[in-house]
Amino acid sequence: MNNVYSVGQINNYIRRMFQQDILLSRVYVRGEVSNLKYHTSGHIYFSLKDETGTLSCVMFAGNRRGLTFEMKNGDKVICAGNFDVYTRGGNYQMYVKAIRLEGAGLLYERYLKLKAELEEMGMFDKAYKKPVPKYARRIGIVTAPTGAAIRDIQNISRRRNPYVQLILYPALVQGEGAAVSIAKGIEKLDEAGVDVIIAGRGGGSIEDLWAFNEEIVARAIFNCRTPVISAVGHETDTTIADFVADLRAPTPSAAAELAVFDYFEFADTIAVYRRRLGQGIERRIIKARGDMRYYEVRLGALSPKNRLRDRRRQLENIEERMRNILKNRIGGERMRASDVSRRMSLMAERTLRQRQKKYSMLVERMRGLNPLDRLKAGFSFVSDEEGRAITRISGVKAGQILNIHVTDGVIKAGVQETSGRNISE
Repeated sequence: MNNVYSVGQINNYIRRMFQQDILLSRVYVRGEVSNLKYHTSGHIYFSLKDETGTLSCVMFAGNRRGLTFEMKNGDKVICAGNFDVYTRGGNYQMYVKAIRLEGAGLLYERYLKLKAELEEMGMFDKAYKKPVPKYARRIGIVTAPTGAAIRDIQNISRRRNPYVQLILYPALVQGEGAAVSIAKGIEKLDEAGVDVIIAGRGGGSIEDLWAFNEEIVARAIFNCRTPVISAVGHETDTTIADFVADLRAPTPSAAAELAVFDYFEFADTIAVYRRRLGQGIERRIIKARGDMRYYEVRLGALSPKNRLRDRRRQLENIEERMRNILKNRIGGERMRASDVSRRMSLMAERTLRQRQKKYSMLVERMRGLNPLDRLKAGFSFVSDEEGRAITRISGVKAGQILNIHVTDGVIKAGVQETSGRNISE
């Protein structure tokens, strides 16, 4: 019993054997994916199987950057990696570094490559997307003439709008020459002047749908002046045509729903609009009639005839008011004049009496000062030859001729001598 080893020794020994084997350090294994599990840590655990057996595999999170698709059970893949022993469990497994789909996987790689190239060219840019007309009347269809896609489109079109015109370009949608046929159909319908084009087919594998992943179809859609709706496969299928098209429909039926407007709903909407329009017009007419009556009144008021009549009435009113004003003023002035005349008469009479009284007094005074009266009383008035009154003896001299005024004339006399006397005597 000298060669007894522990479990760990055996597992480590086997592990070193795996590590030393150059063949197992970099190997490619083909198989079908089963027992797939995406762990929360980011690691992927799965098994590869074929008709002869099963192989445990793990892809660590650090290697998932090179995985370009999401694996699912049943995928046929080719895995690249190395083998090692998990000593704690005593089992070996493949540590996968890269995974590639087999068969369809090559097509998928081509799909991703072309998609990246066309996206870089800007062919997926929303700036180039054309709006799909809301009320298309002529719809072009590029699809197989006997497939389920055209039947679905026809059924939905009849249900939604029996008056829409469907123009079919019978194209190959699968196999050799399909991409060229689809591209040519898009170009022909674009030249025919349809309102919108539906390009598509029913569902299938990636190989069945591959024609819609070809660059010639993508460029035909991009260069088309008419809006294009892509309707390829089922809702989960996505092709290059979907990215380039102006609008993507998940199925051909959905494309018909998007392209064909509902005539009956449209007719109901038109009826509603017609009713609203009629009501609106009726309201406008009623309002217009009211406005017309209003403007008729205003126009009547502003007409020359009516304005002259109104002005004449205004002038008559003004004239009447002026007459009344003048009449009142004349009456007032007459009353004031009568009052003034009465007061002036009283004042004149009073003034006349005062003046008569004063005159009488002045007459009496004048009578007392009248020289004639004095002369009649024996007095006389003496003046020199120049007519100057002689009131003092100092005003004469001997030999001077004096004029003595009496009542009936003048006596000339000569001065012989003068003698003074006291007046108080």
